[in-house]
Amino acid sequence: MRSLFKKVTSSVWGEELIPTTDRYSKTTRIVVGSILGSLAVVFQSAGIFTGIGYVLSMMSTGPLVLASLMSLRIGVMTYFVTIFLLALLQPSELLVFIFTTGLLGLSLGIGLKYVKKSLFIILFAGLCLTLGISFLLYVVKFPILGPSVTSHFNSIVILGTFAFSLLYSWIWKKVSISAFKVLHTFFTRR
Repeated sequence: MRSLFKKVTSSVWGEELIPTTDRYSKTTRIVVGSILGSLAVVFQSAGIFTGIGYVLSMMSTGPLVLASLMSLRIGVMTYFVTIFLLALLQPSELLVFIFTTGLLGLSLGIGLKYVKKSLFIILFAGLCLTLGISFLLYVVKFPILGPSVTSHFNSIVILGTFAFSLLYSWIWKKVSISAFKVLHTFFTRR
């Protein structure tokens, strides 16, 4: 399992180990993506429970970040597998995943893999999340921000959403890097 990670040097990670699937067959890569997609469905479906369910629902971003870091193809495949499974199992959470948690996970993973500069990663992920929330709020007229925020265009709401998205992306970037360090420690001890 040590070959699941490879050592790289970048401005974001420093000299760190990041997930890779270069040494595995296409079948193994598909299986890993499917498992991560299933895990994302479980987390996203927990949103139907109040309280701790909302916290678990936010965790559906993590598997998408990991899948996108392994390979862009696996990340996109995991995103669509999760969408398909949510459509079958929990359609009420589908729009929320497509335009918020799933989009953030995919964009953050792509940013960590290809952009490499911390500020641009956060800006890219925050912009994608803001666009997803704005699309739900103003185009689909889905009250993603609650009933008190109207679906009439408001630039203050967009600026507030963008500020929140930047903070949320920064938190997820820190959580993702910490999680990968824990995964590396776990896999190297075995």
